[in-house]
Amino acid sequence: MSRQLNMDTLRQNFWKEEYLREMKLRCEWHRKYGTLVKAKQKAKAAARLPLKLPTLMPKAPDSPPPVSKTAPSKAPSPVPEVHFQSEMYPVSPDTKALLYEGISHDFQGRYQYLNTRKLHLPETRYLFPITTNFTYGWQLGPATKQEMVSCKMCRIESFFRKNGAFALLDPRDLAL
Repeated sequence: MSRQLNMDTLRQNFWKEEYLREMKLRCEWHRKYGTLVKAKQKAKAAARLPLKLPTLMPKAPDSPPPVSKTAPSKAPSPVPEVHFQSEMYPVSPDTKALLYEGISHDFQGRYQYLNTRKLHLPETRYLFPITTNFTYGWQLGPATKQEMVSCKMCRIESFFRKNGAFALLDPRDLAL
């Protein structure tokens, strides 16, 4: 059983004209509105670009260091040198050597390096506080443990509020 194609020359010509008319319509639309569409696409693409924030660098000293007159002066170079300053102090060579000893899976290598680096205070690792959260503990110093050299009743009296809220102590609360 063969498939019947109801395509005679009349129907073929119809579909050919229809196809050509559609192509002309698309070309005219593209000629008329193509530049507007491309401009909108570029505007949207520019809006999607990530925002570039300035990097925080430490404040430069106000005055340059005094130049001694005995030192020979250098001729100014035509290209100014750009010094990129890292946010962290350089790592000591013995700490850096930990990176290359073993693997992290065995608690060596990078794992040991990061744990050793973590033990140093932030002031000794960073040049300046990078985030605002750094400022809370910046130069706080080591934690000190204070011994309480007071009697038991002094601690009980100083623990409760002095403003009258719960001023009268319930005897059941003093189960010390």
